[in-house]
Amino acid sequence: MPELLLAGEVRIEGRMPWSSNLTFLVTLVDSDDDAAADGDEAAGPVLQAVYKPHRGEQALWDFPDGLYRREVAAAVLSDALGWAVVPPTVLREDAPFGPGSLQLFVEADYEQHYFTLFEAGGAEDRLRTICAFDVLANNADRKSGHVLAGPDGHLWGIDQGLCFHPQHKLRTVIWDFEGEPVPAGLLADVDALLAAGPPAGLEALLSGTEIGALLARAARLVEEGTFPEPADGHPPYPWPLV
Repeated sequence: MPELLLAGEVRIEGRMPWSSNLTFLVTLVDSDDDAAADGDEAAGPVLQAVYKPHRGEQALWDFPDGLYRREVAAAVLSDALGWAVVPPTVLREDAPFGPGSLQLFVEADYEQHYFTLFEAGGAEDRLRTICAFDVLANNADRKSGHVLAGPDGHLWGIDQGLCFHPQHKLRTVIWDFEGEPVPAGLLADVDALLAAGPPAGLEALLSGTEIGALLARAARLVEEGTFPEPADGHPPYPWPLV
């Protein structure tokens, strides 16, 4: 976890486009670095992150207040599984617009997304991992553009605010693996998660009901051993798709 995410001074650079909630690109600098504190661009280490403040969220009828906490919970789950699906993400109380999530900014070719990556081939194993993660997190908003390829080719999943609802909410563009066996290594990781119990820190981010539903989804995935198909009577795709 980059130390600057946890303790760096947060400087707003600008608002991220096309976001339904207030989302900002920020620069994090070492607050103990005198030159950085004076705005010297050449001073000390800097880091860019995406800041989603609580006060910038729009109320939703089907999700409780505090989507930023779900962003952090998704990172906790990703880390506990060892899958590195979610970029490093932390909760910060001292950010410019109040409490919110800070997620390491992923530099990527934004012309590439799930549909183009799947069509190009070669990334199926990684996409299966993201698919399994979304099943566990009950992701209600996995758009194609929420899958990014980093400079090293690593695929990340971003925008996990609409996750962890106790009711079935899975809405995703990743249905290409439906009915297929989940890779044994992924199932072993989920089984280990169940054996260890809820990841440390989740209780401060999710309700007991939501954590219980997460564990139930994990147990069901291990028992069934296959990627789910769209549920009858439930819209399976987010909008827009990209």
